[in-house]
Amino acid sequence: MQKILTYDFFLLRSQRFLLFILLAKEYAMAENNLKKMRERLLMSKSELARKAGVSVLTIDRIEKNGKCRMETKRKILLALGLSLDEKHKVFSDDEE
Repeated sequence: MQKILTYDFFLLRSQRFLLFILLAKEYAMAENNLKKMRERLLMSKSELARKAGVSVLTIDRIEKNGKCRMETKRKILLALGLSLDEKHKVFSDDEE
């Protein structure tokens, strides 16, 4: 009986951990569409960074957590060939 309870507890913890990971990935993906847009344009991180006048590390960080200054967003949008009115295509509206 003890082994079954231990196994059930372990399974429950594993399922909760997997759910946490899936939710975290979904949240991270919802932050912005920069990577998707960049790849759609067949543009490398270094090419986008060069066109936007920012570092490759900045592009990488934004793709991972979505946070950056408004000026950086403007530079990236223009480097992608988008107008400032098309901000919603790359960055979510709740980011400011």
